[in-house]
Amino acid sequence: MPIEDQLKKAIIQMPQKEKDKLLIRLITKDTTLTDKLYFELIEESSTITERRESIMARIVRLSKHTQDTPGWIMMDLRSLSGDISYHVKVTKDKMGGLELNIFLLNTFLNQYADKLRVYSSRSDKCALYIAKKALTIMNALNKLDDDYRVDYKKDTNQMLTLVHQLCSKMYARQFNVPEEWE
Repeated sequence: MPIEDQLKKAIIQMPQKEKDKLLIRLITKDTTLTDKLYFELIEESSTITERRESIMARIVRLSKHTQDTPGWIMMDLRSLSGDISYHVKVTKDKMGGLELNIFLLNTFLNQYADKLRVYSSRSDKCALYIAKKALTIMNALNKLDDDYRVDYKKDTNQMLTLVHQLCSKMYARQFNVPEEWE
């Protein structure tokens, strides 16, 4: 919400101590902003690798839980996708977000290939989610410079193979998700 010029001038003219108190009150109401400032000011942006590894460890840990249905698998995928999005929002680590999303799909699709092999009404939502996730990843990869593409080629092609072999293959064809990425 934009603020009027008159209010901006009044805020600028406030004593520094009052501005600091007001700023602290406002920041504590927004946890994303608080985390972002903590990352930038306290950690000095030096913990990106540790944050990535933490999310990767969580992906591996959740993928090892035995899920009985595609619905539970999709819930875990969505939860972890939210963690990855939050990581990117706080750290501005877009390359890490892309890497984590590819790792997420590869890990879960490999782990639950037997549960996701056949398309059914129970796997429909999960199949749709996987295909859309793969399409989003491909759109982000296609925006990369050629120099970066080499780093992702092997993992991306593994992901695409799984997406086109499992229950998501119908949706993958419908959304024109490529079977191989060059």
